[in-house]
Amino acid sequence: MAKHIKVLIVDDSALIRKILTEILNSDPMIDVVGTAEDPLFARDKIKSLKPDVITLDVEMPRMDGVTFLKNLMRLHPLPVVMISTLTEAGAGITLEALEIGAIDFVPKPKVDVIEELEKYRHEIIEKVKMAATANVRPYVEHKEIRTEVDKKHSADVIISKKTASTHLKTTEKIIALGASTGGTEAIKEVLMRLPYDIPGMVITQHIPAAFSAPFAKRMNDNCAATVHHAVDGQQILPGNVYIAPGDKHLMIEKSGARYYCKLNDGPLVNRHKPSVDVLFRSVVQAAGPNALGVMLTGMGDDGAKGMKEMHDVGSPCIAQDENTSVVWGMPGAAVKEGGVDHVLPLDKISEKIMELIRKMQ
Repeated sequence: MAKHIKVLIVDDSALIRKILTEILNSDPMIDVVGTAEDPLFARDKIKSLKPDVITLDVEMPRMDGVTFLKNLMRLHPLPVVMISTLTEAGAGITLEALEIGAIDFVPKPKVDVIEELEKYRHEIIEKVKMAATANVRPYVEHKEIRTEVDKKHSADVIISKKTASTHLKTTEKIIALGASTGGTEAIKEVLMRLPYDIPGMVITQHIPAAFSAPFAKRMNDNCAATVHHAVDGQQILPGNVYIAPGDKHLMIEKSGARYYCKLNDGPLVNRHKPSVDVLFRSVVQAAGPNALGVMLTGMGDDGAKGMKEMHDVGSPCIAQDENTSVVWGMPGAAVKEGGVDHVLPLDKISEKIMELIRKMQ
């Protein structure tokens, strides 16, 4: 049976090219059709090999990966998975690449390359397959893993599901948002359209620990509200947004009339930490119908059950539509679960959030 997904690997390291080729070719649905040591060689190979997906190193000679990506997404948009180092500098470059139009990224180790890349075998294969089906958007200049799949835990391992309790309606509202693949840019689009005085907002985005603080800073620089890298025990205040650290589950707790961030270092849930299901369940228990749920683009189904729990206690819930999602996995799963009241394009979500908040007062 013919292989379906044609991949071009662009990396200046011969060892990385060799390992990625072996990993990707090990899947019967993927065929590495070529490799290139830098973007200038890659340009010719794209024309001749017509790949479905490109894996692209960030740092390369003659032309860096971001410059190449910008040209590619402007002139010949293709699904691109970035190969990124898990450093603060690598985080900034990777977030810029996602802004330009890269679909996702996988970690690139600095040492023990063979052993470390092998740990990400499943993730690399999964993300290349996902990229082949993703919605690719052309770039427009703006003016302004493990060898074995982990057991898939539910939110029960972090926070047990309780029978429905009665929550009094209060004026203090909470907005809870979850996202994954494509989410860094989708979150920015939502936050940039919200006013400075929004209710306190908590966000779980699937992202590595090295990237979550730079991501929070990037959002703070672009939004009217104040965006924080969430800290354990931090009070959740109106006009403020709290983003989960990349290696902790973010939950909320209520003490008196106030809400607080709680970080949890328990096991992965739905193979993620932070997990959207964990966040949403904690919101159900702490805020009940005084919260609003939002699900943006992302691969998989993390958060779908948690959003249904929010919906069932009376929280209005919004999901991004398929056309504007990079991957309609998590929003689609939430819709299928029956926990979504409004399915909207990305540019309409902020307006709907504020409309629903006003109705909840």
